[in-house]
Parts: sequence; structure tokens; C-alpha cells
Amino acid sequence: MARERFSFDDTIEFDKDELKPNNDIHANHTGKFTFDDEVKEKKVAKPKKKKRHTYTGILSKHRKGFGFVACDDIEDDVFIAAGSMHGAMNGDEVEIDLIPEYLWRDSPEAIITKVLHRNTTEVVGTFDKSKKFGFVIPESKKQKEDIFIRKKDFSGAKKGDRVVVQITRYPDQHNSAEGRISEIISRAGQPGGDIKAIARTYDMRETFPSRANAEAKAMKRQGVRQEDIQTRKDLRGKHIFTIDGADSKDFDDAVSLDILPNGNYMLGVHIADVSHYVKEDGPLDKEALKRGTSVYLLNQVIPMLPKALSNDICSLNPYEDRLTLSVDMELTPEGTMVNHEIYESVIRSAARFVYDDVSDLLEDGKWQLGKKYEPFQDDLHAMHKLAVKLEEKRRERGSIDFDLDESEIRLNDKGIPVSVEIAQRRSANKMIEEFMLLANETVAEHFYWMEVPFLYRVHEKPETEKLEKLKIFLRSFGIMLRGNRSSIHPRAISSILEQVKGKTCENVVSSVTLRSMQKAYYSTSCEGHFGLALKYYCHFTSPIRRYPDLMIHRIIKEVLHHGVDGKLTKHFAKAAAEAADISSAAERKAIEAEREVEKMKKAEYMSYHIGEVFDGIISGVTGFGLYVQLENTVEGLVRIDSLYDDYYDYDAEQYLLKGRRNGKVYKLGDTVRIFVDNVNTDRGEIDFLLADFSPYQGQD
Repeated sequence: MARERFSFDDTIEFDKDELKPNNDIHANHTGKFTFDDEVKEKKVAKPKKKKRHTYTGILSKHRKGFGFVACDDIEDDVFIAAGSMHGAMNGDEVEIDLIPEYLWRDSPEAIITKVLHRNTTEVVGTFDKSKKFGFVIPESKKQKEDIFIRKKDFSGAKKGDRVVVQITRYPDQHNSAEGRISEIISRAGQPGGDIKAIARTYDMRETFPSRANAEAKAMKRQGVRQEDIQTRKDLRGKHIFTIDGADSKDFDDAVSLDILPNGNYMLGVHIADVSHYVKEDGPLDKEALKRGTSVYLLNQVIPMLPKALSNDICSLNPYEDRLTLSVDMELTPEGTMVNHEIYESVIRSAARFVYDDVSDLLEDGKWQLGKKYEPFQDDLHAMHKLAVKLEEKRRERGSIDFDLDESEIRLNDKGIPVSVEIAQRRSANKMIEEFMLLANETVAEHFYWMEVPFLYRVHEKPETEKLEKLKIFLRSFGIMLRGNRSSIHPRAISSILEQVKGKTCENVVSSVTLRSMQKAYYSTSCEGHFGLALKYYCHFTSPIRRYPDLMIHRIIKEVLHHGVDGKLTKHFAKAAAEAADISSAAERKAIEAEREVEKMKKAEYMSYHIGEVFDGIISGVTGFGLYVQLENTVEGLVRIDSLYDDYYDYDAEQYLLKGRRNGKVYKLGDTVRIFVDNVNTDRGEIDFLLADFSPYQGQD
């Protein structure tokens, strides 16, 4: 299975919940937040005849107690102090009264006057108890208050169990919420319980409804029938194979390559025909649409489809007949497309290769798989040669390749992280990426010109404000970025990344540049992909794990079988629009859950290294401190109140802290030595101390 690296979904942004604009919120020595203008506000008398400004919106709470309300009629999210919640919980629809304008700082602030609608009916957390009562400590970082549990509502839960609690009474200004335990996710100390709890917090369930399971099992029993093959192009005699990770179990893409008599390449990309088994509007389809995507939480997977499909009948397992959708692309030796064909096929994968093994062959000439696979060596070398040409052409047109270090976290059989390392992105990985990118582009352009309803992958130009901030940031490194939102070309961004390649500031510059990009999303409108410098792009190659790909397969097959007509247009226009919205939202939720698990396990790993010294690079600068990233991708916070030698001012434009008296500067990209001071595994937080301020000095 080839994972999409060019989605621009992994933008790391500072959560708006982390601090109030203009640094009006500061972390004190107790870890709590105080407000600069709090006292002054209390002393200001409110005018008696001031008109009230009432709005409604959705509350997003922070674990510190404060929150923000997003209102349709107000551009900026509205800040709510911890004492102004009126018993509201995260996600509630609330009514707010704005504080009069002359009391605002640079952003609006309000008090919640009424909870209009409760959107939280259950909470996931850890159970704790005494003899007569208990409480659940919420897993979500946005839920601060514990849930009170009466003894009669324990439901067999024991201390330390991860549970789901059903809310029976909502909080108010004087009382906390109450609930009853409705589900035990995992027992105390059970391996993987922490990851299961996070998944459940996001309403991600490994199990499927009974009707969906029954349909999946029926499809598995049906298998590949002779009648399914008759109308398809038979490719079972070709050198077709898969290349995936060592732990992969669902193979949805296979490749082939032929050298034509004219010297051109014929690259074949063969994708599992999931739509043959997942019928539109059936139980499987409805559940797949609801999930939108498979979610990968380290050693646990929340699949979009049941294993009977994803790991069996739809997976392109070696030596087994499988139904596929194929894209044949004729390319010149220079990598220029001259012809293509999209069609239904049947294949029998001749080999199952692993990225590292193929990379060993391509990079070092090592071949350790035995004589059985030796006939494929020429295919692999030719593929690699073509992939290099495709990458060169992609870079020439300005495609942005953020080659950021990604982490690989290894867990033992007890779910404990034993290593955190930089994930290797080697030759074989890059080769398959290039082939999938080309197939996605080819399919998108083909159906764009057919003028049929379709599902595109869209990545817009950076917003003007973020672009201007990026320019200021880059100038601090002596780098000029030319152009504005209307004129900027992706080549301008890619050239920046080339300038810093191999330098100590490379990861920081790449990371900040990535943060300035928009997030990619699905749309029925073909708006282009800025990051890839493409007019046409879609997701076609992973229908086992992404619903948009499955939807595209349905459209393709409808056109292949029946051509383009009004019925097709009307039907798929609505279905594609719905799939775009649901899938985009599901993707955002999946990314958030994956990051939360990763942060938690990195924090757990570093909890075994408290007091140890590491070298790192300042990867973020805020009003409340410095983020430092270690070589293994772990990131921790050096709190500003730990820099006790001076009062440090935050320069938001230059991304630095500067001492008022000593003039000492800490800026993005600086190399620093830190000690691991404290870890909160539940919150995924790691506190560092700079070596110069550390009580562990002399221990390195």
C-alpha cells in the first residue's frame, strides 16, 4: 500500500487554544494561565446603557479551562475565560454576550450566557473510584472537568479501566457533570488500551455493524468468479507485483513495466477493484462513507473496510486472481506521457516485495530474496530509472517536496515504546510514490475533459496573510520569497527548500514553510493542486483505505460500461459532493487522532529519559517558550519562565525571544543543548530545560 505523501494534510499548526492572541495569556510557575489585563478589567465600570451584542456558535474548550467560540457572524473566534463558561462543555452550541468593544484587546472576548444544545452525550476516559463513588478523568484534552459516577453506575468498572461514560446530568455553574459507565474499552494495564481510548474518543471503532460484516463475508465467499473475468482484460500472465511495507496486510496497488519496440516505457498501475464488491448504498458502502478513511494508530488500524475485504478478496495478494482497474501509460525515455488507457482487468500478482529489500537492490545492488524472484531484477531497475526521470520532471515544473523527517515509533508486545527513530524514505518508496502520483494525475485529467461529475484533490495557493508572515520569517535567514497570492508559483517555494537543503536550518525552514500552506481537501471542482504544481489531480490509487478513491472507481466503471449521459451526471454530482465533504472531515479527524497517539507515545518514550541530555534545534518560538526538536523528531517545550536569567520579549515577526537586559537571543533554527525535565504522557507533553538553566548540569 502506497501512502500519499503529497496531500499537504500534515500541516503542523499551533492550536489556537494554546494561547490568546498577542500573548495576553502567560503560563505561570504553577502551569496555570493568567491574564495581563484581568485586574484592570475588573476596575472598569460597565456603561449602564450599553447595547448587548449576542451571538451563537460552537464552543471549543482547552484543558486549562478557557475556550473559543466560532460564530458565523464574527471573523475571529471569540475568547471565553474559564470563569465565563456557564456549565458549557466542549462542542456545545452556546449563546454568548460580547464584552463591550472598548474592553477588547486585539480580539473579541465574551461570556457564555446560555447552552443552546448539548453536543456531547458520552465521554471517554480513565475510571477512578472510592468505596462510595467514582469519577472518570476525560481522555480528550478539550474536556477539563471530571465526570462524577455514583456507585450504582460503575457497571463493573475497576480503578484504572479505560471506559465510556454516558452523561446523565450536564454541568452547571455549581455542579459537575454526572454519568454512568456504558462501556469498558480496556482493563487497567491492558496493552494498547491507551491507543484504543484515543480512537474511541474520536468515535473510531474497529468493529463493524453486523449487516456490513455479513455483506463483507458474503463477498469474500463469492471470490473471483469466471463471469467477473469474461469482460476484463486478462493480465494474469504479466510480470505484475506489489511493493509495500514489511507489516502491510492490505495491498491495493500493483505495478508492471514493459519496454516497447519504439523504446518507450509502458507503465501499468493496477488498483484493486473494490467497487465490484462494495455496492453503492449497501451496508458496507454506508459504513465506509461514514468512516471516510482508514486510520493508522501505530500498531493499531481502524480500517475503512472489514478485513474480509481489505486483507483478503480486495487485497492484491501474491499468486491469487484479483479484479482490478488498470491504467497503462506510455512514456518516452525522458518520462513524457504520449498515450494512456484506463480499463477493467484481472491480475495475479507474481510477487510481494518489501520496500527495504527492493531499496537494497536499487541502492547497493544487493539481492537477498533468492532465485525465485531473480527474474524481476530487470523490471525493478527499469522502473527505478523511469521513476528518477519522473521525479526530475516533477521538480522541473515546480512541485514542492517537503522532505521532513517523519518518525517511526516501535512498540513492544506490551504497547511500550522502545524506540523513536527517523523513518527511512528510500528508493523503492520514492519509486512507487512517483508511479501513484502519475496515475492519479492521468485519471483526473482524463475525466476532467470528459466533463463528468468527479472527485478531485484540491490544494489552493497560500493565504495572503500566511504568505506575508512566511516572507518575514525567511528574511531572517537571508532568503527572499517573491510574489503574492495571485502571482506566486510553487516553484518559488520549492527553490526555497533547495536553498536550505543540507543546512542546520533545513528542517525548521521546511516546517515553517509547510505551516504556511493550505490544507488539501476533496472537491467536485477541479481547482488544481498547488503543492504538486498540477492542474488536475485526484486520489484513485487507494480504494481500500480512502472513500474518494472508491467513489472515483464507481464513476470510471459507469463511464466504461454506459458512457456519459444525463442520468450519470445527475446521480454522481450529488453523491460526489457528499463524499467530498464527509471524506475531507474524516481525513482531518484521522490526522488529529494519529498525531495525538504519536505525541502520547513519544512522551511515554521520553519519560524513560528524564534527566538525560540531548542536542536539538529550536523548532518553534512562542510567547510562552521555545519548542526544541531532537534528532529523533521528538519535540518538547522550554517554558519561558524557566529562562530565569532575564525577562524575555517575544518577537512574533522574527520568531525569536530576546532578553531585555542581556540581549540574549533564542531564534528558530538555533542549536541548543537540553535536559529532559518533565513528561505528561496523558497530555503528550514534554518539558525541556536548557542546559544553562538545568539542575541536571554536570550529568552529561
